[in-house]
Amino acid sequence: MDTPVLEAKAVQKHLRRAPRKVRLVADAVRGKAVNKALKRLEFTKKAAAEDVAKVIKSAAANLRDKFQEERFDDEDLVIKRIYVDEGVTLKRIQPAPMGRAHRINKRTSHITVIVARREEEMVNE
Repeated sequence: MDTPVLEAKAVQKHLRRAPRKVRLVADAVRGKAVNKALKRLEFTKKAAAEDVAKVIKSAAANLRDKFQEERFDDEDLVIKRIYVDEGVTLKRIQPAPMGRAHRINKRTSHITVIVARREEEMVNE
């Protein structure tokens, strides 16, 4: 009756990078095949590219682990959803002139990736 949804999820929490910067990298790979996304991230000159690639690899591994009877290649998998949420903000102070203190917000982010099987192949089977 109900076919199982072939998708898996991976989450990286409390990453010490600002979500605004990580979103730039996440937007570049949204909706792409896993192998093409990883290849693109390999040549992206952003520090967050390594972290996003690690979460994508983890989501793909979770899918292979969850459905062991199925065989998945990276070409068969597509990034269904990827989003970056804001995590906790570490509040620090910077001494300022005349005894004042300026606040510094060190932002963190949570990366969530959902990987699924490509839709065209589901129709052909």
